[in-house]
Amino acid sequence: MAKNSITQNSVVGELSAEFLGTMILILFGNGVVAQVVTSSDKSLGGHDSIAWAWGLGVTLGVYVAARLSGAHLNPAVTIALAAFKGFSWRKVLPYSLAQTAGAFVAALIVRFVYADLINAMDPGHTYKTQGIFSTLPGNGAGPVTIPTAFFDQIVGTAILVFVIFALTTAANNAPLSNLGPVVVGLLVVAIGMAWGANAGYAINPARDFGPRLASFVTGYATAFLDQHGSVYFWLPIVAPIIGGLIGGALFKYMIEGFLSTATGEDITVSEPIENR
Repeated sequence: MAKNSITQNSVVGELSAEFLGTMILILFGNGVVAQVVTSSDKSLGGHDSIAWAWGLGVTLGVYVAARLSGAHLNPAVTIALAAFKGFSWRKVLPYSLAQTAGAFVAALIVRFVYADLINAMDPGHTYKTQGIFSTLPGNGAGPVTIPTAFFDQIVGTAILVFVIFALTTAANNAPLSNLGPVVVGLLVVAIGMAWGANAGYAINPARDFGPRLASFVTGYATAFLDQHGSVYFWLPIVAPIIGGLIGGALFKYMIEGFLSTATGEDITVSEPIENR
């Protein structure tokens, strides 16, 4: 009974960490977009400030959650870890729900804190401010097709997961654990600066769907559609999961499989702590 209680408490702690870590990520991510979109003062930021704040949000969210849960903060990462790194499949759904709930709550906070500015700029709650919370093809303006946006999200998330695996595999000369969150944050900054035009670099189903749902329940009637009226909410869920699996497979079979030969060491990983 005591062992079961300890296990239960451990899982609750992991889910709490995923919830709060993702919440911190979205508070900074949605917050900076809200500031840029609703302000006429260009000194308050633009594309670069958005990219940097998202990256810093990732860094801070990882610092919040890493000790308890490993700080996935992203269902695409969680699924890739289960597929290629021994993470327990039974925890994939609870982790994903906790991440999505954290993103939802954070988006609600941003929505209410910025309500006056949003209402002044966009009283009808249209695509003009929908991008504060969720992504759109071409960021709601560019002539980007659904297939292009889909492929873009696969590529962006594949890069994300591939490099995360590289940064967290000890045999790959990974950065020290206390520096890892900073490097992962810089990775997200780089993805935002290089892969942000086609689909807003959601690269995270929870990051997109949680805030999208929050915007829907607070007045954005077309939250699940793109600017052309097509159902769009599924794309930043499905494409990142596919991309994450591709990125994880590329690292697993094209890098990690050769590390023992390169280092002369056995890189077999023991069962993850969370599975014990």
